[in-house]
Amino acid sequence: MRPKIIHTADKSPTLYLEEIDEHYHSINGALQESMHVFINAGLNQISKNNINILEIGLGTGLNVILTYNEIKNSNKNVFYKGIEKYPLKNEIIEQLQKETIFNSDTFLKIHNSNWEEEINISGNFILQKQKIDLINFQATKEYDLIYFDAFAPNKQPKLWTTKVFLKLYEATKKDGILVTYSAKGIVKEALRNAGFEVKRLKGPAGKRHMVRAVKQV
Repeated sequence: MRPKIIHTADKSPTLYLEEIDEHYHSINGALQESMHVFINAGLNQISKNNINILEIGLGTGLNVILTYNEIKNSNKNVFYKGIEKYPLKNEIIEQLQKETIFNSDTFLKIHNSNWEEEINISGNFILQKQKIDLINFQATKEYDLIYFDAFAPNKQPKLWTTKVFLKLYEATKKDGILVTYSAKGIVKEALRNAGFEVKRLKGPAGKRHMVRAVKQV
């Protein structure tokens, strides 16, 4: 699959996969969606100074960049694990790097770092990328925060199941959070069946709702 770069309503870029008619982010604004769902409803709800984050669907690296920018001048320390079955080709990375939001040495360091290795992006931000399907992923850490950013349930239904969310529940620390842009009934039901307490929140632009799920026991 060869993604194409397109610009969303807030001028930030995303990728479009014609083969499955799917965008990596909301066409109503890639940047505003990620800030609303993953940073404001996720990262900014964590009061700890040492935070383990797991991202399902590393994609363009937008959530990595935004998380890094949010904590780089703070006293927080982040271990960030991103899993991705289909890493971007170098030519797409080079094109994205020309975009304002990705125009940094940090963006290139994220994408050029070796897979499976823990890479020191900065003094308080460690990144580990893993090339693997979520179905085959086995967590070796417990996480305070999970960014669930897989393709939509109608595009990747096997990833939005109770079985998958149970795996993630077991990898989540007590009081840990999972956030996702999808608020479909089947998603909320699967999260509840896995043990999460599910709350529907106001969604980003162009979307009525999103979901934040918490592991309370």
